[in-house]
Amino acid sequence: MPHLPEPQAIRDFSGLDCDVIRRDVLPDKRPAVLRGFVNDWPAVRHASDSPVALVRYLNRFDNGKPVDAQMTPPQVDGQHYYNEAMTGINFIRNRLPLAALIEQILRYAHFPNPPAVAAQSALIRDCLPGFAEENRLSLVDEKVLPRIWLGNRITTPTHLDEWNNVGCVVAGRRRFTLFPPEQIENLYIGPLDFGHTGAPMSIVSLRNPDLERFPKFHAALGAAVTAELQPGDAIIIPPLWWHHVESLESFNVLVNYWWHDNAEDLARADSGFDALLHGILSIRALPPATRRAWSDLFEQYVFGDEAAATAHIPQERRGMLGTLSAQQIAALRAQLVKRLSR
Repeated sequence: MPHLPEPQAIRDFSGLDCDVIRRDVLPDKRPAVLRGFVNDWPAVRHASDSPVALVRYLNRFDNGKPVDAQMTPPQVDGQHYYNEAMTGINFIRNRLPLAALIEQILRYAHFPNPPAVAAQSALIRDCLPGFAEENRLSLVDEKVLPRIWLGNRITTPTHLDEWNNVGCVVAGRRRFTLFPPEQIENLYIGPLDFGHTGAPMSIVSLRNPDLERFPKFHAALGAAVTAELQPGDAIIIPPLWWHHVESLESFNVLVNYWWHDNAEDLARADSGFDALLHGILSIRALPPATRRAWSDLFEQYVFGDEAAATAHIPQERRGMLGTLSAQQIAALRAQLVKRLSR
């Protein structure tokens, strides 16, 4: 096997306050690790005593509402993935109260080769009401709803999200490996409409990459960055950065926050991924010259210089190319729904 490039370390910071992070770290859309950023959370302090102490703390908030849970058999070593034929997934889904899931995790900690179990992306508001009020993240808008990821040793394959993401480690260690958006051509992304994470994901195993089958992955590794986080640490993952996440202990807890760049987008459901799917549906099958023409239009009105595209139009006549009001956004969305439902 050829020598595999070692990912570079993600830049990390200690002791930054939220104003500095918002001004100097978030705007450049590069990953960052914030060491000790949530050390003052009660949950982190309880986790530093023992997993049992953290469980007692979580039980104070648990309202018994079931959450989505996943389990993989011991032989797949905690790796969430497609099955061998790519006709399905290698884990089973269930709905369990957090207390029942935690009981499984603590029991499996005594097994030499346990199944991997996890609750992933459960809204804390729904299953642990009151937790967020005691463990606040003032870096993000208070409207951003935190989610909990709780399990034993489990690996989430390389995938992407379209939002800003801050993940805060409460218990256990997690290793993050990130790839820049432009590495998409080297990551061998699976079907867009069949990803068990709900997002596009790579079909290459980061643990044991098959470079004969996936030779371009060598270049992706050369561009990757990585970090191992301890309890109290946080990581910033910018939109559309591919990330691979390994939970390294027998009991791991992470809380994350997703948000759009513009505060007004918090209440909007518009998705860039939906736009991509519609582009595939309406443009991809056109002749090459027509696709290039559409590419020019998108560059002018979506990806290019906004001022250059509208400078010749009086401000009051720019319509959808100007600053949209809530009413204009609603009308445009209704128009799209009407057109798509034909």
